[in-house]
Amino acid sequence: MATMNKKRKFVADGVFYAELNELLTRELAEAGYSGVEVRVTPMRTEIIIRATRTMLVLGEKGQRIRELTSVVQKRFNFADGTVELYAEKIQQRGLCAQTQAESLKYKLLEGLAVRRACYSVLHYVMENGAKGCEVIVSGKLRAQRAKSMKFNDGYMIKSGQPAQDYVDKATRHVLMRQGVLGVKVAIMLPHDPAGKMGPKTPLADHVEILEPKEFVVPAQPMASPSMA
Repeated sequence: MATMNKKRKFVADGVFYAELNELLTRELAEAGYSGVEVRVTPMRTEIIIRATRTMLVLGEKGQRIRELTSVVQKRFNFADGTVELYAEKIQQRGLCAQTQAESLKYKLLEGLAVRRACYSVLHYVMENGAKGCEVIVSGKLRAQRAKSMKFNDGYMIKSGQPAQDYVDKATRHVLMRQGVLGVKVAIMLPHDPAGKMGPKTPLADHVEILEPKEFVVPAQPMASPSMA
């Protein structure tokens, strides 16, 4: 087998991930799909699907995940037994932007008022320990004229490396009767030294003030080492 050019390899990997993510977003929307991770080992390729309701991803007796494995295998020309799909449960669904964007999408499709739906998502995210949250809905909200509504709470970073590390973003398109609405959700994650709820690296401008050490007054005066 001919070796692939390094530049082509990166492009091919990116296209594979984008297409796989698009497929799973459409197929597993009601299962609370919130991302995918691809791990390539010498023996096989492991695809880990993150979702809030893993039982819906697996299906009855594992039927649905076997169907998804078959679709991925045929579409991307994997040999038999070289690709495996796993489902992983999201522990903090309130800190996952994709889950909240999907939740907001279904609320709008059910006919809930835009302002009420956005505030419910905003409050839920902030109650789950986020540092900040921003929800933007744009399109034909009520009248024929399109407009944009922005709702935010807490602290949100917009630029620099911390914005890449700390802010989780998601975008969804809601096919309403009057037209398409765009939904954007951005969640500012909290700092977590364990790296479970948020990034391990602290914010660059974070200053920690330590408590002063207790000064013990000696009972008797002590001679300095130079005098001894």
